[in-house]
Amino acid sequence: EPSPHLPAPKDVEVYSYNFQSWLRWSPVPVENGSVLYTAHYRTGFYKEWSDMGCAQTPRTQCQFPPQILRRRRWTVLLRVRAELGPLASAWAHTAPFVAERNTTLGPPRVSSVSVSSDSLLISVSPPFTPESSDLLHYQVSYWENTTNPTEKKLSENKTLFQIGNLKESTLYCFSIQVQLKIYSGDFLEGQQSAPECHRTALS
Repeated sequence: EPSPHLPAPKDVEVYSYNFQSWLRWSPVPVENGSVLYTAHYRTGFYKEWSDMGCAQTPRTQCQFPPQILRRRRWTVLLRVRAELGPLASAWAHTAPFVAERNTTLGPPRVSSVSVSSDSLLISVSPPFTPESSDLLHYQVSYWENTTNPTEKKLSENKTLFQIGNLKESTLYCFSIQVQLKIYSGDFLEGQQSAPECHRTALS
């Protein structure tokens, strides 16, 4: 029976970055004593709540356990309550969460850039460890570093690619984002990498 004297946690949300996901909430203020929290999860098709491995924790966040971290397409529901001695608050629930749709993908990492007189050869690595079935595209924006640059784009599905047809001894900048093709056929778009600039060589 939830206690009317102990408020439920507020600002309950899932924070998810590169498929690493946490349940987070604001601390419940009380006059004296230390509040502990218990979090549960369940999937969209299974009605039983399961322990997340965060029972009576003083922390205000709880990482998803491995059995649901690996299931990107599952709909996951989560709940958390506050506990103080024998008192327990009402449960605070999240909206349904699907990692494949709701995670934030970071920018790809630029591993190396090789410069020639007319091209940049760029090697990148994805922001998360892909699964064998993942289809990743790299959207590359590049421009000559002038006062009013014209941005050009190319799309690559390999982690090593070339920006060609460049002028010699000229400064070019580029930014890259990753796109992951998801089950619905749509793309989950990642964050842009910080622009990086390199001067082409003299021929």
